[in-house]
Amino acid sequence: MSLTLLDWGIVLAYFALSIGIGLKFTKKGGESLEEYFVAGRAVSWWLAGSAMIATTFAADTPLVVTGLVARHGVAGNWLWWNMVMSGTLTVFLYARLWRRAKVMTDVEFAEIRYSGRPATFLRGFRALYLALPINLIIMGWVTLAMVKILGIALGIPPVWAVGICFVITVAYSAAAGMWAVLWTDLVQLVIKMTAVIVLAVYAVRAVGGMSALKTGLAAHFGSLDAALSVVPPAGSPWMPAIALFTFLAVQWWAAWYPGAEPGGGGYVAQRIFSAKSERDGILATLFFNVGHYALRPWPWIITGLCTVLLYPGGVEIAGKKDVEAAYVQAMVDLLPSGWKGFLLAGFAAAYMSTIGTHLNWGASYLVNDVYKRFLKKDATEKHYVFAARLTTVLLFLASIIVTLNLGTIAEAWLFLLALGSGTGLVLILRWYWWRINAWSEISAMGASVVFSLGAMWWFKRPGAVAAGAGGRLRGPGEDDARHRRPLHARLGRGHVPHEAGARREAPFVLRTGPTGRSRLGGCVEGDGLRAGGDSWRRALLRKLGPRGRPRLLGALRDREGRSGGGRRRAGPPRARCRLLRGSHAKPAELNSRALPAALREFGPPPPESL
Repeated sequence: MSLTLLDWGIVLAYFALSIGIGLKFTKKGGESLEEYFVAGRAVSWWLAGSAMIATTFAADTPLVVTGLVARHGVAGNWLWWNMVMSGTLTVFLYARLWRRAKVMTDVEFAEIRYSGRPATFLRGFRALYLALPINLIIMGWVTLAMVKILGIALGIPPVWAVGICFVITVAYSAAAGMWAVLWTDLVQLVIKMTAVIVLAVYAVRAVGGMSALKTGLAAHFGSLDAALSVVPPAGSPWMPAIALFTFLAVQWWAAWYPGAEPGGGGYVAQRIFSAKSERDGILATLFFNVGHYALRPWPWIITGLCTVLLYPGGVEIAGKKDVEAAYVQAMVDLLPSGWKGFLLAGFAAAYMSTIGTHLNWGASYLVNDVYKRFLKKDATEKHYVFAARLTTVLLFLASIIVTLNLGTIAEAWLFLLALGSGTGLVLILRWYWWRINAWSEISAMGASVVFSLGAMWWFKRPGAVAAGAGGRLRGPGEDDARHRRPLHARLGRGHVPHEAGARREAPFVLRTGPTGRSRLGGCVEGDGLRAGGDSWRRALLRKLGPRGRPRLLGALRDREGRSGGGRRRAGPPRARCRLLRGSHAKPAELNSRALPAALREFGPPPPESL
């Protein structure tokens, strides 16, 4: 993207404004730990609510929404809209309770709600858990998104550009604490919302107006309702009714996620603590939820729908189509000089608002709930403020290490969502049910970590079943990022080892019933199919075992009997099996005689017949 002096001037003016706000509040923020982390509990509702909205508008958020609407239409946003239920409960039930607690962090509440050593352990453990792995992963994926954005938009190395944003954010966050974070969030929200609204206007003009946009979307999605309906259409393949019901009835309370914590908490609770009254805390949370779910997403959604027509299939990055990057490409192609710099400043603001909040939020746990509570209990306020500033810088350095070791944004997001699963109900009930104690929270967190990590390992292991809905194992030519994984780990996704270091396309796809599917999938992806191992036929019979083997063979005999014109032989109803040729567009059915030939093609010649 070519930027003029006007564009660069706008970006530099934004950076100067951010630094100026930090310098203005440095003295006030350094007076005490309460001023540094909760702004002296003197913040008006509109400032606290605006800061919540700005924080949840990260650099990656418009790209994620663009990807959702490009694939599933407007209704694709229910993957995160379902969390509005948690936000509504926070407004009407928990905001006033958090403000009355008069704590500095939500984990400090543990020693008010519970008692004894379990409560002390819970406070320290949860503080470290949220401040280090959780907080650093979030900052890592936000930084990865910013690198991706600037890699498309600028002609300079994106690492340097992101580094400048990061250093400026650390400077004002460490110097002035929450006061600087709140006021920069307000300025950043105005800048980035103006920028995305302008981009949406230019995107609609580029496709020929709203009428042309509707016509194009109807042709792309099959109907205008499939593209623009807020609720997933009946019979939607990507979100059937049972999935939507799960999102609306279970997901929002069953999982913990930053910004949408069941029962409140996190940096949303930190803004409530900063409010000058209970009423301001409630109004701030209400303002946040209305802005976050009902107002702010629509400029992203409109631009995302326009990119479906402007960049069919997405834009090509490193030889692969990327629908999310189409949002940034629209900025590069559509905006005139001046507005390009403004939107670039908007992306910097989105990145800096999220990073600034997470630096301050993480430091509040480490200083208030670990250092002050366990290590140095009787120091002066000046000492604790110095420790908070130092901790902010250290978190910045640690987040760089995490960023360099993260794989993809999607993997980090799924990992975080998995770690928080199963804890939400305890966080809700602790306010109202006396039987909830410290061990309830400890066991919920421990079980969530153990089972989530165990499940992730189980499904990613070489022998895991990779069948999708209906047990279908993807065939050759089907686009899937998993194709690039080690061959023996993803055989059923379209690649088959032929010899060491080589890769060949699978000539067929197997389908079977629910009982035999797991055994068959294990065979197709199992370690018995590595180069130099058993033949496919041996691996097939060995992996199916004594129960699955006769069902598969019965289905094959049944198929052969019908194809040869003979009488149809009876077989177990779950044993129906088909072999499909490698053509993805229109597979042709084969009879059972094709199986031995296919097995011999990719393995050593077997000595016995099937």
